[in-house]
Amino acid sequence: MPAKVVYVRNKNKRKESLCLISTDVDLSEAEIIRIYGKRWDIEVFFKVCKSYLNLSKECRAISKDTITAHTVIVFTRYMMQSLESLESNDERTLGEPFLYFSDEISDVAWIQDFQMLLQMFRTLLTDNIELSDEKIDELMEAFMATIPSVLKSWLQAA
Repeated sequence: MPAKVVYVRNKNKRKESLCLISTDVDLSEAEIIRIYGKRWDIEVFFKVCKSYLNLSKECRAISKDTITAHTVIVFTRYMMQSLESLESNDERTLGEPFLYFSDEISDVAWIQDFQMLLQMFRTLLTDNIELSDEKIDELMEAFMATIPSVLKSWLQAA
């Protein structure tokens, strides 16, 4: 089977390198590196979601809707944490991430979707856990208090 091998050297540690192998010999070296980078980003995303955001441990449901809602909540938490991290730790402009999120946001009416998700979560709490309306309101307010200020202002503007 023909394969193309690309070696990538670590800029900080000259003795370290990474070997990438592609069975698509028509791809350029730059394209192989770009595709690997995208795949690695996906691996990191799922590692964070599973290990730190409890994607696989927090919800033990068999309903497709419940599992989908839980997954959306976990992915939303990831996006909020990423945005908060960019906003609070990165001194540079948001530039490309801002444009990416702007495009994504304009493609789907995410505010309405997020509000619908919150309503579904509220209904899930009401139907499955015996909590008073006051306690559910407290939980919802506590959740809203933890989201980044940028997202909070977008939601309040809607």
